[in-house]
Amino acid sequence: MIVGVDVGTQSLKAVVADPALKLRGRASQSYKPDFPRAGWAEQNPGLWERALGPTIAAALAQAHVDPQQIDAIGICGQLDGCVPVDDQGQATGNCLIWIDRRAEAETASIPAETVRATGGLVLDSSHMAAKISWLKKQRDPSTRRFHQPVSYLVERLTGRAVMDHALASTSMVYSLKDRRYDPTLLGLFGIEARELPLLADAAEAAGRLTARGAALTGLPVGIPVAVGTGDDFSTTLGAGVVDPGPVVVVLGTGEVVGAIHPTPAIDQESLVETHAFPGGAYLIENPGWLCGGSLVWLKELLGIADFATLDALAAEAPPGADGLLFLPALTGAMAPEWIPAARGCFYGLTPSHGRAHWARALLEGCAFAMRDVTDRIVQMGLATHSILLLGGGAKSRIWGQIRADLTGLSVALPNEADSSPIGAAMLAAVAAGGIADLRQAASLVRGTRETLQPVADNKAVYDDAYARYRRLFAALKPLYEPAAPATPPAR
Repeated sequence: MIVGVDVGTQSLKAVVADPALKLRGRASQSYKPDFPRAGWAEQNPGLWERALGPTIAAALAQAHVDPQQIDAIGICGQLDGCVPVDDQGQATGNCLIWIDRRAEAETASIPAETVRATGGLVLDSSHMAAKISWLKKQRDPSTRRFHQPVSYLVERLTGRAVMDHALASTSMVYSLKDRRYDPTLLGLFGIEARELPLLADAAEAAGRLTARGAALTGLPVGIPVAVGTGDDFSTTLGAGVVDPGPVVVVLGTGEVVGAIHPTPAIDQESLVETHAFPGGAYLIENPGWLCGGSLVWLKELLGIADFATLDALAAEAPPGADGLLFLPALTGAMAPEWIPAARGCFYGLTPSHGRAHWARALLEGCAFAMRDVTDRIVQMGLATHSILLLGGGAKSRIWGQIRADLTGLSVALPNEADSSPIGAAMLAAVAAGGIADLRQAASLVRGTRETLQPVADNKAVYDDAYARYRRLFAALKPLYEPAAPATPPAR
């Protein structure tokens, strides 16, 4: 039996799977990030550690499995975070999570073309290298190295500081060609290789569960712990996708849109990034805007009871939301351009608009950003014959239908929407030797419950709404830049 864990922004999830990767039990425990000031977003790593044991125990109880029956564990989770640690792997401060943008100044002097050409990334303060530079300027003498959330927990469980190539490829200091930390990029950000975890494949065993790891998880000392990977990759893996074909859209706290490609294609327009992918291919993706997080915001703002009620409200408004538009940039824009200073808005409000229009406009606005990315992926020549929705938002049928109507592509809804912990279990099963490789593991987990076909009558409405969304974004761009200082009056 295998345990897979996903360390998310808003919850930790665990699954128990049998040797054929059939799910036997699952559980989750919620927590929240902190936003101490505008542009800052943090999480105490102790939240993840304290959630591990109870969540795994609840999943085991649902599966009627004794902890001693567990053969391996895999950890996956949020990427682009940065956890400073001491020489024992203990956190010396909070994790700067993926939506934290305090390190804008640390990217100002870095050549964007070098980052793009070597690492396939957009120069952006959300990535790990910028956050490391910022943290090093704080000069905490106890900090010895830096982790992403997954590699942090792996070290806490095994005593080994190791990170997979996919996670490393999100850092801005990794070479896609050489599959190692790049000396030039390290130098640009003022980072030494010894300050980062060692590199290994995601499906390798990072080590074995130590006594400390056993205390944190409630699992037996000595079982293998997979190296693991980021949730952009584990979610795709957990849906059984290892080959080109579908556009994978992950609707979690953030929305990630991408596709598998056999070679490291680089986007010269810097809308999508190129990441190493477990198994040897590449994931060409936009790492995402606040999506599910925007739904949580609107739900709480309008006093909507739950997401099912929000969906029902949205269904009351017509396609196009009677002209109401939403820009999904509450924490900065990631599409149609990366502009960290951009902010979200509703536009087109009239007295006739009600809560139903707000709900539908938000669902449609996130879908418009998805189309920005899918259109660019098509322009780059990637295979895009359909859309596969994953993550918690894949439980929303109306959201899937909006995306089918908007793009003209069929949209598959998976059997298991929350597939990241399944991807973690796949990595653990391979690391323990129970399954030969990730391709074999993928064949055991893939499957869809429904495929939504586009409604042709809605295409013209959505084409018009999408064009208005693009004009709105362009019109607001002057507001995204800081105002120039006032010129003093002449004397």
